Amino acid sequence: MCVVECIQLLKWNIANKVDLTIFDLPFVKMQAQGNDFVILDALAGKIPELTQAFIKTICNRRLGIGCDQLLVLQPHDNADVLMLIFNADGSQAANCGNGLRCVGDMLIKKLGKAEVSIALADRIVGAKKTKRGVRVNMGEAQLERATSSYIDVDIGNPHRVYFDGAASCPERNVEKVTSYDQFQATINITERGSGETLACGSGACAVAMALWYKLGVNSALTIHMPGGDVFVSQSDEDIYLEGEVILSFKGLYSLAEL
Repeated sequence: MCVVECIQLLKWNIANKVDLTIFDLPFVKMQAQGNDFVILDALAGKIPELTQAFIKTICNRRLGIGCDQLLVLQPHDNADVLMLIFNADGSQAANCGNGLRCVGDMLIKKLGKAEVSIALADRIVGAKKTKRGVRVNMGEAQLERATSSYIDVDIGNPHRVYFDGAASCPERNVEKVTSYDQFQATINITERGSGETLACGSGACAVAMALWYKLGVNSALTIHMPGGDVFVSQSDEDIYLEGEVILSFKGLYSLAEL
C-alpha cells in the first residue's frame, strides 16, 4: 500500500470510526556490491498481499525502506525456500544472482547448513560460503543472439551485453562493457524495472558468457562493476557467481490493516 493510499484509508476509517490494527513487518536489508535488497520471510510470519503499490512503496528510498529489488521467501517442496524477485517498479523478475547470494548467506546462518538450495521460477540453485564470500551455482545460460555490437544472453532473465556503444532495450537488462580481456571486464548496468544499479549478479554472468563466446576461451573472470567486483567461473554447463555480501540492517516496517 502506497503512502497516498494509506492516508486516504486512514481518513476514511477515522470518519467512519473504524478501528485500525497496526502490525510491524520484520524485514532484512542486505547488499552485494551496492546492489541492495529488502528481504521478507513468509516462512517466519505473515506478510501483506504483494500488490504493485505495496512493492513500489517498500522499494522507494523516500517513502519506504528503499532497495533495488524486493525478495520474498516462501515454502518450496524441493528446496529450502522459493525466492520471488520484484523490481522497484513492481514488476517481477525471474533471476537475481546478487539476491541469491544475499539470501544464501542469510539461510546458511539461519539453518546452520554448509549449503542451501533456493528455488527460482525455472531452476533450483545452490549457495555456499567461500573465501571470497558466497558462491551460487547460477545454472545454465543460453546465448541467444550475437551481432557486431551486442550479444543477447538468457540466464533465467534476459540480458543484452554491449561491446560497441549501447542503446536502450526496455525488454532486457543491459550491460555495457567498457574494457575487457580474457581475465576481467569492467561494466555499467541498467536493469529492467530498476534503472541504473551499482551491480547485477546475473548481468555479470551474462557478460562472462558473452566474453567466453567472443574470445573463444572460458577462463574465470573478475567482473568490475560500479559497486564492486564479483568472480564468475564455469564448470560443464553451469555458471558460478562469487563475491562478498553484507547485512546492512534488520528492522520493522509498520503497516495498518482493518
